[in-house]
Amino acid sequence: MTQTCILFICHGNICRSVAAEMIMNKLTREAGLEKQICVSSAAATTEEIGNDIYPPMKRVLLSHGVPCAPHAARLLTRADGEKYDLIIGMDQENLWDMRRILGKQAESRLHLLMEYASAPGREVADPWYTRDFERAYRDILAGCEGLLKSIAPGP
Repeated sequence: MTQTCILFICHGNICRSVAAEMIMNKLTREAGLEKQICVSSAAATTEEIGNDIYPPMKRVLLSHGVPCAPHAARLLTRADGEKYDLIIGMDQENLWDMRRILGKQAESRLHLLMEYASAPGREVADPWYTRDFERAYRDILAGCEGLLKSIAPGP
């Protein structure tokens, strides 16, 4: 059985990408697919390295029953380009950073999360700036649900 490894990327790895990691982990557990799908997250920049999930994002996740595992933001590395099958950013700036860090060898594995929510071209707005953590949660959930269906379509 082949395992699919997914890495979610956002600016600092304290809001959107870590929320996607926690949501996707919950969805894979509920589907009984935790052995087939591995999930992690990372930052495109260094500002938040080592920091936990941003408290307002954590509150929204917990309010929706999404468990929050211990987290320390980490930076995307070139080695991640070899390790992960799918590397998924939240917005165009993340995608630009992903290309800069990973180089051309990873291009076919780079995507935006909203592609999986039938909203190609749309971005998951950064709640650090919008302060709309609920909207970010809804967008991320829709993207993760679509991603899960694309990886493990039902019967």
